[in-house]
Amino acid sequence: MAEFIKIYEDKPSEAAIKKVVDVLRNGGLIIYPTDTVYGLGCDITNTKALERIAKIKGIKLEKANFSFICNDLSNISNYVKQIDNSTFKILKRALPGPYTFILPGNNDLPKEFRKKKTVGIRVPANNIALEIVKLLGNPIVSTSIRDEDEVIEYSTDPELIFEKWESMVDLVIDGGYGDNIASTIIDLTGYEPEVIREGKGSLDIL
Repeated sequence: MAEFIKIYEDKPSEAAIKKVVDVLRNGGLIIYPTDTVYGLGCDITNTKALERIAKIKGIKLEKANFSFICNDLSNISNYVKQIDNSTFKILKRALPGPYTFILPGNNDLPKEFRKKKTVGIRVPANNIALEIVKLLGNPIVSTSIRDEDEVIEYSTDPELIFEKWESMVDLVIDGGYGDNIASTIIDLTGYEPEVIREGKGSLDIL
């Protein structure tokens, strides 16, 4: 049975953030708010936790397209190849914000992702998510929680999310109502930026 804790986005409690990080360090799965939809996440360095998320999503871990949630741009350079100036400018304009950027992965990716040539990076404009990653000291791997109901593609009510997920995860954060529009996904691995999915993030940053 998962724990359900309230954290306020404008001033996240240090004790609550520490509790979340302890769960992650022990291989737990969390559901947490972002600047778009609620996400399902775990510690990027924990293989068992990564396998649990892949199983929930019904995919093989090596085939999974999870995002890495980072707390700033310096975090990103640990996992992606050297990026050029124009790419850096786009990232600087857009982050933190409701975007997922696909970038070329480097050799320091966790072993589960080494076969992948690219990685999806997010720095959400949400204090709860950023404080968790900052205290953890490395990114969390994340995927959106989708709702089977086609009308409500993403769950937005934390209490309903908890009811649905309490047997599958270890902790659910109530960070207030979430959004139901996903992030904008932009591929920056080619000569020109390519919009893969237009979501909440405006394309004016390109």
